[in-house]
Amino acid sequence: EAWRTLSLLSSSGSSNWSKVVSDAEKIVGYPTSFMSLRCLLSDELSNVAMHVRKLVGTQHPLLNTARGFVYDSKNNLQMRGLVVLLLSKAAGPNQAASDLLTQDMVSGIYPSQRNLAEITELIHTAFLVHRGIVDLKELTVSDGSLKDMQFGNKMAVLGGDFLLANACTGLAQLDNTKVVELISSAIGDLVQGVYYENSSITEDNGLIDGVNVAQWEEQTFLSHGALLAKSCQAAMELARHDMESQRVAYKYGKHLSLGHKLNSDLQPFMKSDVGEPASFSFSAAPVVFHRQIVGQETWHQQLQQAKTFRNQVDYSKLLAAVKSEKGVSSAMDLCCYHSNKALEAIQAFPSSEARSALENIASAITKF
Repeated sequence: EAWRTLSLLSSSGSSNWSKVVSDAEKIVGYPTSFMSLRCLLSDELSNVAMHVRKLVGTQHPLLNTARGFVYDSKNNLQMRGLVVLLLSKAAGPNQAASDLLTQDMVSGIYPSQRNLAEITELIHTAFLVHRGIVDLKELTVSDGSLKDMQFGNKMAVLGGDFLLANACTGLAQLDNTKVVELISSAIGDLVQGVYYENSSITEDNGLIDGVNVAQWEEQTFLSHGALLAKSCQAAMELARHDMESQRVAYKYGKHLSLGHKLNSDLQPFMKSDVGEPASFSFSAAPVVFHRQIVGQETWHQQLQQAKTFRNQVDYSKLLAAVKSEKGVSSAMDLCCYHSNKALEAIQAFPSSEARSALENIASAITKF
């Protein structure tokens, strides 16, 4: 199920991606994986962590999310905060805004922009924790006792709310009405996006008419792109850059997010390992393309043929069916399109080390 395969950040898993991010982190002054540390080491969250230990031995996804903060260095790439910092540095100080002191800048980034990057990560993390809430009706014996899973759900709600409250407090301290408005609307977009995701997950194994590619992009932007796009724009607003700079930053964040999600959705279809294939979501981009190409009737037949005698889905059969058509190559083409759009947007900023890092990140999402 969707909640079993939750990861802290969908990354391409390639060493290329990790290198691009570590190189970029050096440019902004420190590893962004420590950005949320101040909040994560607070007394309140330490108490939450103590309670989460009670979930050891169960299959509650909150345990994996919490473990990811500490151990999962490969997946714990805080891309959103890093991109906000790189864009802040690429745009540079605003010469026209005389009341913004350049001496306050560290590594070419205003303190308010660093705070914004941390707020962006806190919001993203809060929603990851909230997404770990389990549908108790779908539990099996191996997941853990009902009491433990109910407790895990309570901790997911509490932990996510705590992170979100911290982010909102930090947002108010930025003392910029437009930034508050931008980030608040991004939180609203996330809620709407998660609602769409959950309503599609509850449908019976994808048998109802699914979303088309245009709807997929719209919904994916809400759940995966709006936070980064609006945070990038807000970083420009904090330095009092003009609307054109804000538009360019928004565009970069939007296309990078969509490309990153497409790369993530493509991963199960790119692996050539022999053996049991990883399960994949019916709302993954290659499946959405495939359904649109073959039509609902053929998709229903393929789905029925992939059913086992226990009415489970044989993912290897379904994987082969999706790969036999142009669903995978169409999703790859769309990923390259968004990568190119992000690269195109970033050219508006002067050539610099930070701009090069943003170009490398946009190029890395097309490596499968």
